[in-house]
Amino acid sequence: MDQQSVEQRVRLSGGVEVAYRVSGPAGAPAMVLLHGLGEGAGSWNPVMPPLAAGHRVHALDLRGHGASSRPGHYSFEAMRDDVAGLLDALGLEQVVVVGHSLGGIVAYLLTLARPDLVGRLVIEDAPPPFPRARAMPERPDEVPAFDWDAVAAVHEQVNDPSRRWWPHLVEITAPLLLIAGGPTSTIPQHLLVEVAAAVPEATVVTIDAGHHVHESAPGAFTDAVLDWLDNTDHGRG
Repeated sequence: MDQQSVEQRVRLSGGVEVAYRVSGPAGAPAMVLLHGLGEGAGSWNPVMPPLAAGHRVHALDLRGHGASSRPGHYSFEAMRDDVAGLLDALGLEQVVVVGHSLGGIVAYLLTLARPDLVGRLVIEDAPPPFPRARAMPERPDEVPAFDWDAVAAVHEQVNDPSRRWWPHLVEITAPLLLIAGGPTSTIPQHLLVEVAAAVPEATVVTIDAGHHVHESAPGAFTDAVLDWLDNTDHGRG
């Protein structure tokens, strides 16, 4: 029943190493946490204890972040494939995938490409890419704790005007919980409602805490996630 976080690494077939922190009881249902751009596995620390009480939680460092490799090539698809490769290497399937911001987009793509891996999907304040005139951030003077090249690569995809992934939302078969950050979020909240309308089985919960709900309101976030998981468990039973 050890819930202490332990950092581990897996080298994938392409040579990229994915680092992750695992905590929670061995043998408990698996959960995967995917962080936002410029963050890392540690961003989930405020919600890790309650989530790990009943799940074997794997908090990943996406490529270019944290202790994972910095290969110089970055895209949502590459990150999606890294997560799929890690789950395959660990022999995990039908897991609960929780994604915030960048990690939410990766989670959408993972669910579409590998429905065998995702049993239930939790997205925190993130629609798929949509047209917006968001300026490229300036490189900071201090060296960041992640590969800045990932920002430029993902920035181009975030501003993609085609909305090319939106038509595929109807193909998501996993139950979806969308946690919206409310009016103080930087994300247009009507887009989350649009996502929920497209996905066959979707629930929206609004927590007025801005874009980083799990950090600004960790108690409300974990209550929403665990209550929803409990209800979907009962529904399947």
